Amino acid sequence: MSYTAVITGASKGIGLDLAQRLLEKGYKVVSIARNAPEGFEHPDFETVKADLLEPAAVEVAAQTIAAKHQVSHFIHNAGMIWPNLLEEATPDDLAGLTQLHLGSALTLLQAFLPSMKARNFGRVLFNGSRAALGVPTRTAYSATKAGQIGMARTWALELAPHGITVNVVAPGPVQTDNFWGIIDKGSDREEQLAKKLPVGRLGTTRDISNAFLFFCDPENGFVTGQTLYVCGGASVSTTTL
Repeated sequence: MSYTAVITGASKGIGLDLAQRLLEKGYKVVSIARNAPEGFEHPDFETVKADLLEPAAVEVAAQTIAAKHQVSHFIHNAGMIWPNLLEEATPDDLAGLTQLHLGSALTLLQAFLPSMKARNFGRVLFNGSRAALGVPTRTAYSATKAGQIGMARTWALELAPHGITVNVVAPGPVQTDNFWGIIDKGSDREEQLAKKLPVGRLGTTRDISNAFLFFCDPENGFVTGQTLYVCGGASVSTTTL
């Protein structure tokens, strides 16, 4: 069986690392992102440009990909934080991140489901966050990341009879652009945060893609509706991120 993975936000960071590793395994990979990755090309990798904050653009991307590919894996990796203390948080924050983290995933998976059901096989994954458990300044982000967990559990129940699993990988502090957008790279704050984690270091993109590869594996069909925290122990400690 051949496999085609659609990964949102595979232009850099965790998404690009996962894309490269799936390509090494013989998958075809389609990235949905605002830009193609810099300095990376592969004959089985393509980018469909779209802004996932725009529902109409997501619909066009979904139909374009579904018409061209028999999608077997869908990994919703794209995300933004938009940090604000409660006093500064707005309904627009919630609306925007709901579209990005939840609405776009719904539109895309609806387009890919027919091919998954026809093959009686599929892998659906969310890049969630340890922040679903609560983090200061994350009103909209934590709410929508927690929403991914609930949505994944519901989809897991609906899709299990069709051989489709749905799971969430929930990273803790990982060295990506999103992280450095909150904490300055190389700063004392970054160093102190790493020391507070039970494992004593920040995560890497490879740490997270390792978890995604487990759930992507066609042999791992007995695990669904689960959330795996890949967070250096932050989800079981009292560390405040």
